[in-house]
This record gives sequence, structure tokens and C-alpha cells, in this order.
Amino acid sequence: MASSQHISALATAQAPPCLGPELVGIIVVVVGGALITVLDATVVSVAIGTLASRFSAPIAEIQWVITAYLVAMTAVIPLTGYAADRFGGRRVWMAAVGLFVLGSALASLAWSAESLIVFRAVQGLGGGMVVPVGMSLVAQSAGRERMGRAMSAVSIPMMLGPVLGPVVGGILVSAADWRWIFLINIPIGLVVLAFSPRVMPAGEPRPGHRLDVPGLVLLSPGLAALVYGLSVVTESPGAAGVWAGVGAVLVAAFAWRAFRASEPLLELRHFGLRTFTAAAVIQFLLGGVLIGSMLLLPLYYQQARGLAPGLTGLMLIPQGVGAAIALYASGPLVDRGRGRAVVSAGAVLMAAGLAAYTFAPADPPLAVLIGALFVAGLGAGCTITPLNTAAYSALDRAAIPRATATLNILQRIGGALGTATFAVVLGRLLADAHSAAQVTAAFGAVFWLPVAAVVLALPLAALLPPPTPTPTN
Repeated sequence: MASSQHISALATAQAPPCLGPELVGIIVVVVGGALITVLDATVVSVAIGTLASRFSAPIAEIQWVITAYLVAMTAVIPLTGYAADRFGGRRVWMAAVGLFVLGSALASLAWSAESLIVFRAVQGLGGGMVVPVGMSLVAQSAGRERMGRAMSAVSIPMMLGPVLGPVVGGILVSAADWRWIFLINIPIGLVVLAFSPRVMPAGEPRPGHRLDVPGLVLLSPGLAALVYGLSVVTESPGAAGVWAGVGAVLVAAFAWRAFRASEPLLELRHFGLRTFTAAAVIQFLLGGVLIGSMLLLPLYYQQARGLAPGLTGLMLIPQGVGAAIALYASGPLVDRGRGRAVVSAGAVLMAAGLAAYTFAPADPPLAVLIGALFVAGLGAGCTITPLNTAAYSALDRAAIPRATATLNILQRIGGALGTATFAVVLGRLLADAHSAAQVTAAFGAVFWLPVAAVVLALPLAALLPPPTPTPTN
């Protein structure tokens, strides 16, 4: 009997505490706000042709509907840490969601390509702050014991958004009107705003913090120029090189200054912590793979396999399903100290799933590719939660808002760099492809790039915290 009680007590001690209704409420609100902002990064992609026809604008101009949103999102992220410290997380969260809803309403009323581009930038200014502020509030509320499961839940929009965006956009454009791409955000955003005062923690404003104006002048324009340059590299390589070069110089100047400033806009001294650095670098590499592959996969299915855009969107769903399953399963494992093993397994699964597409010249059956994409999704879902948890566990609670901004910036730059690299290599290979077989071979060759990036990230997992030892009597 005593032995039975001892085993029961030991199991209870090892089991992480439940999330609790308060934390669940915070997570639900954050997921709602994050999902609409992440969806909007890709939901417009399938409507580009419709928008170009509606506004009689060339594709080169209407592409700014996507680019303006992404550039504005990136440029505003550095402000999130300071704003949350200065005014409190809940106030900043509600202001960001409100600005995103306002931008959505204005975009639905656009009367020209130029007005739509401007209103999309307004959306991006709000949307860019929603995810980092929301994640920092969840991380601060969860604590280290519940961090894994909490990060699993709030990571779902980041995984499902890029996959579901083209599907949702296609449905709305086909069944309704292009304006519904933006109108659908309004009721969801208003519900999020209505519940935010009730469930979101107020945060702890620290009025003593000063805004690092020189850092802001260097970093925000630098990030905007860098992301813009990378996003237009295939359309205008010369201009892209100039913009990316200017952006890189400004970001480097900010980094040099940040290590010397007493209150920098972003706290780069976090990179002195091995765990934080390893998690951040892996996120940078995998961000390039995940976002960059969302360029490669639709093009492969349409150009090499001849599928229609609607069917192509459906072919991508297994990746999101796999990621969602892995996110749900990995959270408890991370809370039990198994993050390193989960990341390693996830990287292997990602590499294996994407490697199937390197056999494109052999025309593998679509069923095999669907299964491979599901496996890659499982791998991606296994990496997000433990990486965020590892990064936050190395920091004090007060440092989380600025650290969240840093991680989001790295993911954004990694995604832009991955997309640009894959696009340039694929473009050069397709330029020399004069037959269907050569087109397929070009895709098979370029898919080695994301596989190599994942393999490169795998050894860094060894730098994450080791497994938590099992307590013994």
C-alpha cells in the first residue's frame, strides 16, 4: 500500500500542472487574433489576378498588395517589446488588433490599387504587433511549468495560416467577392477585442523605459529594406540587391549600437545565452524552410504536375494537419523536459518528408507526396514548441517581450531569405528547362535546398537543454 502511494505521489510530482481556465482563455483570444493576421499574409495570393483585373493594374503593381503588408509587419515588430514594457501588454495587444481591424475595413472599401496598397500597409502595422505581443503575454502567464503546452496552442496559427490562406482565399473569391477577403477579419477581430479586457493580463507597465530612437531609426527601415529587397529579387535583381544591401548595413549598424546602448530597442545580449542562441538560429533556418517551401510546393504541383490552383491548395492541407497533430502531442513532452529529443525527431521528419520531393523527376505518385508532406508537417510541428520554450526558459519573465520581438524578426528574415533563395535558384534552373522532363528535374534539384537547411539545423539541437532527470527516491 505504501509502495502504491509512493508511485502515485511520484507520478503526480512528475505530471505538469494543468493549463487552467484563465490561461486557456488567454490562449483562445491570442489564437483568434493571431490566426487572422497570419492568414492575411497569404490569403491574398490567390486573388492577385482578380485584383489586377478589377483595378486594371499590372501584376507588378498589384503584387504590392502582398509586399506592403509583409514589409509593414516586419518594420513594426521592433517596437513591440518597448511598447509592451512602456504601456502594458494588454493595451498594446488591443491597439494592434484594433488597427488591424481598421485596416481590414479600409481595404474592403478600396477603390484603386493604390488605395488598397496603402490600407494593406495599415493592416500590416497592426498585424505585425499582434503575434509577438500575444505570444509574450501567453509566455509570461504560463510560466516554465506550462510553457510547452501553451506555446503549442499559440503556434497553431503560425503553422496553419500559410497553408490555409490560399485555400480560404480561393473559396472566398470563387463563392463571393474579393472584398470578403478583408471583411471576414472584422467580426473575428471585434470578438477578440470584446473578450480581451476580460481575459488578457494587463501586464506591468514600466514607464521608466525610454524609447531607443536611434535604434528605431536604424532597425525598422533596415528591416523593411531588407525584407523588401529579398521579396522582389526575382522581379528586379539589381534593385533587390541595392535594397537588401542598404537594409543589411542598417541592421548591422543597429546591432553594433545595441551592444553598447543601456536600453536598446532589442536586447541582443540574449545571444550570450547558449540555449537562446541555439533556439533562435534553428528558428531562423526552419523559418526559411517553412515559408520558402510555400513558394516551391504550389509551383511544383501546378507547373510540374499540371494541377489546377484550387486542387493545389487542397494538396497542401496534409502539411497543416500533420503540424497540428504534432503541436498537440509535443507540448506535454516539452513540459516534461524532452524538448531536445522532440526537436531532433522533428528535424529528421522534416528532412525525410521534403526529401521525397527531390525525386520529382521520377514522377512519384501523388499519394506518396501527400504522405510525405504530412510527415514534413509532423516534423515542423515538433520543432516550434520546444524551440520557443527553450528560448523563453533561458530568460527572466521581464525579458520575454523584447525576446519575442527578436525571435519574430529572425523568423521573418529567415522566411524572406528562404523564399528569395529558392525563387532565384528555381528561376535559373527553369530558364534552361525546355521540356516537361527538364521542368520536373529543376524542381527535384531545388528541393535539396530546404532539405540541406534542415540537416544543418539538426546538430544545433544538441545545444538545447538536456532531458530533465526522472526523480528517484
